[in-house]
Amino acid sequence: MKYKDYYQILGVERDASEEAIKKAYRKLARKYHPDVSKEPNAEERFKEINEANDVLSDAEKRAAYDRLGRHRPGEDFRPPPDWAEQFAHGFGAGGAGGFTEEVDLSDLFADLFGGATRARRGARGGFAMPGQDYEVVVHLTLEEAARGTEVSLNLEMPEAGPDRVPRRVPKTVKVRIPKGVIDGQKLRVPGKGGPGIGGGAPGALYLDITLRPHALFKPSGHDLYLEVPIAPWEATLGAQIEVPTLDGKVRIKVGPGARAGQKLRLSGKGMPKPGGGHGDLYAVLSIVTPTILSEEEKRHFEELARISRFNPRGHFEVS
Repeated sequence: MKYKDYYQILGVERDASEEAIKKAYRKLARKYHPDVSKEPNAEERFKEINEANDVLSDAEKRAAYDRLGRHRPGEDFRPPPDWAEQFAHGFGAGGAGGFTEEVDLSDLFADLFGGATRARRGARGGFAMPGQDYEVVVHLTLEEAARGTEVSLNLEMPEAGPDRVPRRVPKTVKVRIPKGVIDGQKLRVPGKGGPGIGGGAPGALYLDITLRPHALFKPSGHDLYLEVPIAPWEATLGAQIEVPTLDGKVRIKVGPGARAGQKLRLSGKGMPKPGGGHGDLYAVLSIVTPTILSEEEKRHFEELARISRFNPRGHFEVS
């Protein structure tokens, strides 16, 4: 019989892992499937690829194939004397002597292992492959991410035309975004990817969430940060001030002697979490001085400068 190099057909090394074989098979099968391929020898290559994968993806069949040894593709060879008995427990009336050069290698494996190879390579309709996965960036406002929203995505999906030449056609996909997604998160939407081949399941659509910059809040995971300006006298004396949150304004207390950069934590006022609860909101204080002063305000500041013993640069002095 003539030797077929199944590893060469799939383009993998002889020590390739199961995952590598699966990946190579899916890539080639998608390229040469007769329903979508425009390659001139697509149908024959498709059968050849299926045949190779059927043997190499099965541990017992692969072991049997490897025991046949290495030969040049198309070279006439005969299996080792004990090959059939080892893998089929007495296959063939004459054991190894019962093989003839007219026997096809795929037919040999089909007889040994129940006909699966022959069935797969002989019927195009029996092949099924999952559709291609797609990935798209989705831009959301912070409010949309916090409350959830529905987005319409304009995608281009592959489709086989009447002449079997693959083409891309526009498709609008509506997807519901759950509340509480965060910047950089990836969502998987099953069934919204490319169509399956030969009755296979459609692929998945992966959404890469990107949050648009917000005028007030800076997200960090499910927490939010808000810069809160306060006046010098509020920082010195303390104050009750009003700050915004995603759910409306709230009042917080600034204690006397507040410092620039100090963080005040508002528990549960951040982004909602998928499992329940919320992140926190951190109010980061910044001290802002007035740029325009009335004459009276100026006098008060001058009086304060005269009577105050506070030296903000005292640590510069060397003792």
